[in-house]
Amino acid sequence: MSITFKLSPLRPLFLLLTLSLAAIATAQAPAAVPTTGLQQRLQHRLDELHTKNGFPGATAAVVLPDGKIIAISTGLSDIEAGTPMKPNDRILAGSIGKTYFAAVIMRLVFEKKLDLDAKISSWIGDEPWFHRFPNADTIVFRQLLNHTSGIPEHAESPEFTAALRKDPDKTWTSLELLSFTFDKPAKFPAGEGWSYADTNFILAGYIVEKITHKPLYDQVREQILVPLKLNDTIPSTSRTLPGLVQGYSMPNSPFGFSGPTIRDGKFVVNPQMEWTGGGFLSTSTDLARWAKLLYEGNAFDKSMLPVMETGVPAKTGKGDEYGLGVQIRHTQFGITYGHGGWFPGYLSEMEYFPDQHTAIAVQINTDDFSKVKGRTHNYILWLAEEVFQPTDLQQPAK
Repeated sequence: MSITFKLSPLRPLFLLLTLSLAAIATAQAPAAVPTTGLQQRLQHRLDELHTKNGFPGATAAVVLPDGKIIAISTGLSDIEAGTPMKPNDRILAGSIGKTYFAAVIMRLVFEKKLDLDAKISSWIGDEPWFHRFPNADTIVFRQLLNHTSGIPEHAESPEFTAALRKDPDKTWTSLELLSFTFDKPAKFPAGEGWSYADTNFILAGYIVEKITHKPLYDQVREQILVPLKLNDTIPSTSRTLPGLVQGYSMPNSPFGFSGPTIRDGKFVVNPQMEWTGGGFLSTSTDLARWAKLLYEGNAFDKSMLPVMETGVPAKTGKGDEYGLGVQIRHTQFGITYGHGGWFPGYLSEMEYFPDQHTAIAVQINTDDFSKVKGRTHNYILWLAEEVFQPTDLQQPAK
């Protein structure tokens, strides 16, 4: 799950062929290493942001062109206990989870098991609820992945958020989540606008499981997390999540609670409800490694990268585009590929800079924008200012 905080801070917003030996070698998880003045500058910048803005704590990681990792942290993972944030602390990654599911889908497309331009009716047109879905007869699968379907966001429904609070232990089925958009008007005709909605990926996930007859979490684990050694990334399928640090939710949260998100050892609601809208907790190191692996073509056949990275105009910032589960931005350092994530109490961002062969990720344990004072995308760019100096960047191996 992510959030359109670039538009409004109160709206919930905002993928393998058998790996070659070379890809497996790329997948090795090198330890974080000190890199002379660069690590010091990054630490100073993150500390400075913490002092100036007042968020509880944050982690950040940079993966350099040669695969070396710099991982840092600042502030506290638990204000009440006074626990310092550590670089390997886990944080809910929100909509960044869409990138794992999109990678699985790119594999299916390459294997010709899924046609991006087929109407969704070809898979689910016989479902008894199908015609209750807005734009049901005209949506093609690609429009789910780039948010041009016109389907409204189920997570914005007051009925949904009320149901979450009423039964925090509930395990949600994908169809139950989708039902909150039944009989609702479309935001625009399919393909004629852009509006971010987790519902798009919930419906895509429903269709993929119908095609593959296998849980998507199993597919992500077997195709991505295990072979690429993303050992600190796990599904958020329970109210008790190992290694998750305390989060702090904004006042007037759209989910109806504020303050600490973990109470008596449990998350205030069941994060399982996010599913293919996000659905993972991770570390900044794993997110930065994933961004570099993904956007360098190590998660599926490289011929699918241009397909994934073909974007449409997105309402997330000037010049921003959205591809198939990827945010595309134009920065002073060139184009970037990545994704942001929001979940109550947490903000995350990962971006890959292809011109510099470098990936950067940031995670913060609050979604209170009065304490973050800016987009997490800006945090990536502020750290990039420290990274992209000629004496520190290493060239990729020949």
